[in-house]
Amino acid sequence: MATEERELRTPLRDEDVLALHAGDGVVLTGCIYSARDAAHRRMAAALDAGEQLPFDPTGQVIYYMGPSPAGPGHVIGAAGPTTSYRMDAFAPALYRAGVRATIGKGPRSPAVREAIVECRALYLAAVGGAGALLARSIRDVEIIAYPELGPEAVRRLTVQRLPVIVVNDAHGEDLYEKARREHRASSGGGA
Repeated sequence: MATEERELRTPLRDEDVLALHAGDGVVLTGCIYSARDAAHRRMAAALDAGEQLPFDPTGQVIYYMGPSPAGPGHVIGAAGPTTSYRMDAFAPALYRAGVRATIGKGPRSPAVREAIVECRALYLAAVGGAGALLARSIRDVEIIAYPELGPEAVRRLTVQRLPVIVVNDAHGEDLYEKARREHRASSGGGA
């Protein structure tokens, strides 16, 4: 299903985002941030109160992930994606604040897909169940906000060639819907 693989460096720029389409394979290199439900709740509250986020969101990527503890000789434990819909209530505000991409698994709500197009952003999927393999792309980890949240704290991750797939692009295309259309067409219209 993926049409090509592109290497991107963070922070993302307009031309990076606009060149990508649903189904493209991407490898990310640079700094990204991990955050889950509880951290998103706090970041949304900060935005509502007119406060700054714990990092400059301009061009940044948020990975919906809460790592397991790092083993000896490793900077992080398993680092697989969590289900994205749990962040759907908060994602539009973060995209509008400058976040250019989020990484998770599963489909997004219509409101999130609209915000992705409006903000010229992306939703990327990482392979669920491959947390140990994905952790190999993470070179450094630093908790930067809400340490009391444990695995759900906001972390700055330095990644090298983190593999993801574009699910929702800035042009309004959705990889899951595209796959369903192609399946219906190839099976003679049945679901």
